[in-house]
Amino acid sequence: MSAFLEQIEPLKQAALNDFTGAPDLATLDQARVVHLGANGRFTGLLKQLGQLPKEEKPAAGKEVNLAKQSLEAALAERRAALELEAARPANPTDFTLPGRRRPLGRLHPLTQVTEDIVRSFRKIGFVVADGPEIEDDHHCFDALNTPADHPARDMQDTFHLPTTPRLLLRTHTSSVQIRVMQQQPPPVRIIVPGRVYRRDNADATHNPTFHQVEGLYVDRGVTVGDLKGTVEFVFRELMGPETRIRFRPHYFSYTEPSFEIDFSSALTRRMGREWLEIAGCGMVHPKVFENVGYDPEVWTGWAFGFGIERIAMIRYGINDIRLFYQNDLRFLRQF
Repeated sequence: MSAFLEQIEPLKQAALNDFTGAPDLATLDQARVVHLGANGRFTGLLKQLGQLPKEEKPAAGKEVNLAKQSLEAALAERRAALELEAARPANPTDFTLPGRRRPLGRLHPLTQVTEDIVRSFRKIGFVVADGPEIEDDHHCFDALNTPADHPARDMQDTFHLPTTPRLLLRTHTSSVQIRVMQQQPPPVRIIVPGRVYRRDNADATHNPTFHQVEGLYVDRGVTVGDLKGTVEFVFRELMGPETRIRFRPHYFSYTEPSFEIDFSSALTRRMGREWLEIAGCGMVHPKVFENVGYDPEVWTGWAFGFGIERIAMIRYGINDIRLFYQNDLRFLRQF
């Protein structure tokens, strides 16, 4: 064996030892330069091939190439292993551990009640309408036959905004009824659930922000009988089939005649009362129809509204309205 061939194995083993023993990528790259770099030890051996006798070159070249391929394979294998190790997190996840179940949420009790209300009205052909919470005086008051000297328009009752023209946070969803009637001709059959705002001090039964749903039905020949039938159907759906309804005369500026609605059921008796006020209603005032361009000699209609929190408090036996807004999971998980 020639002196050239005797050098191949020792140089190969030295390079393999340095490659496989490299603890990190930086050390491995240094070993690559030492052995396979432009001036590396094994590269120097390759350069000696040209000085060998012609008859020794084929065998020597074959051995050198096999050794080089072996070194390059070992280098690539060690680099891949070190790159994988470097990519692993300091505290790797144990995939054999049991998975963590993501807890399922549930609808807020006010959302549940709202969906029940909407479902009841949809059974009798009503659709849901929506509108802006930031309103102007015209849609919130003027068009609803509420004059400028009405107490509801006082700064002590309404959240007015420092804007020009003057805007406010809507005090009821009746403003959406006006917008709908301005945009479409009769017949109209809508309900308007939504958030409203009034300057109330927060206590067990009041809150500056609460939710309301209003209904509006306009067509030819609509009567108080239609109103009473709708109210009885909806509240029996919400409060139970034994629910009874009664109307008491009242005053609202945008309905005439106007009524307060009381109901009686097992829920009220559980509270120690036979009758409990639940909503307000009435036949739409002719002036409101004139304000939206409807002919009051042709069209009649009714409107009514009630607070969603009030329904939820009665249904679930809740005695403090503020519980709905505190986001206490101990409270919300009950529904």
